Parts: sequence; structure tokens; C-alpha cells
Amino acid sequence: MAANTGAEPSNAPATRGRPRASSKAMLEEAASELFLENGYARTTIEQITQRAGVSRNTFFNYFSAKSDLLWIELDASLTALTDALVATPPETPPLDAVERALLVTARGFSAQRAPLVLTQYEVMGIDGELKAAGLARALAHADAIELFLSTRLAGPDAALTARAVALAVVGAAAAAVGRWAADGPDREPLEAYLARVVHPVVAGYGSDAPTPARRDPAIG
Repeated sequence: MAANTGAEPSNAPATRGRPRASSKAMLEEAASELFLENGYARTTIEQITQRAGVSRNTFFNYFSAKSDLLWIELDASLTALTDALVATPPETPPLDAVERALLVTARGFSAQRAPLVLTQYEVMGIDGELKAAGLARALAHADAIELFLSTRLAGPDAALTARAVALAVVGAAAAAVGRWAADGPDREPLEAYLARVVHPVVAGYGSDAPTPARRDPAIG
């Protein structure tokens, strides 16, 4: 017979580690802490997973490389921007749609906490190579805007206009984000910064943007 240990039997299923739903957030938090404590270069994936209490395999379920953890907010904003553009009603003027989509995307950022990669890059030791990776991600936003405009503009210069507008508004947005991050915890919402610089750019192209001709329903 087995010895009676006196412990009450439990019907609850055994659990191991952290709930999967929290693993990504725990990795993000652990990485932020370690990047600030040790610097980016001296922080390893093993250290991140140990502090987060998850396995190395779990890390790679969410991220392809350590550098992905620097650009979480930027990657999320690309998804938000693309979704906002796709959701634009067809009757919305194309440049208005771009402006609105950027403002909607900006609402996803907390006014109280800017991404650490923007405010603590010196502490974390972010070098030129990593900054270039961030630039490539920012340019992906321009690509998304250009793709959207290419389906909404018409005329011989439509492709050129789509690219020019995309680069101009992303450049303006980048300047706004930089100023917003530098203004500290008492900053206004990012949306306010973007509105001040993106609108003049969009308005400047406004009447010159070649839009598809509207078909008169009476003509058929």
C-alpha cells in the first residue's frame, strides 16, 4: 500500500510556467529591464527568457531576433496603419484617408510612456546598425501608404505622387514622433503632434493629387 502523506488530493490540472497569453508581455518587460540595466549588446536572449520565466522556444514563438524587441511599438503601428487604410470607405478622398489613418495609428501610443528605444537609446547603447533597422521599419510605413494611394489615385503621375506623398507624410510623422518622445511624460498625445505637421503636408498636395474620375450615374 502507498503511504498516506496526509495531503489532500487535488483535482485541478497541473500548470507549468506562465500562462501563454502573458508570455509575450513578460518577454517585452524583461527585455526592457535588461536593456536598461546592461545595455542592448550585453543582453542575451537567454538572460531575457530567464528573467521572463519562459523557454527559449517560447521566445522564438514571438520574435525572430533580439532586435525585434526594440521595435515592438513600431511594428504594431505598421499593422494599425495598414488596417486603418484598408478600412477607409472608397468615397473618402485619398489624402484625407492617409491623414486620418495616421492619426488613428497615433492613438495607440500612450502619452505617458514613449517607446524606450526613442527615449533611452543612449543608455541602451543603440548603435548605427540598429538605428538603420529602425529606419527600414519606418520606411515600411511609407510603402503601406504608397500601396494604398496607388489604388486610389489616377493619371500619368499617380505613381510618382503616391510615392512622394508617402515619403513626405512619413517624414513629417517621424519628426513629430521625435519631438513627442523628447517632450517627456507631460507631453500631449502623439495624435496632436502628428496633426500639426501631417496636415500641412497633405494640404500642400491636396488639389494637385490626381484622383480617379467620378462616373456620373446618369450617364451609366
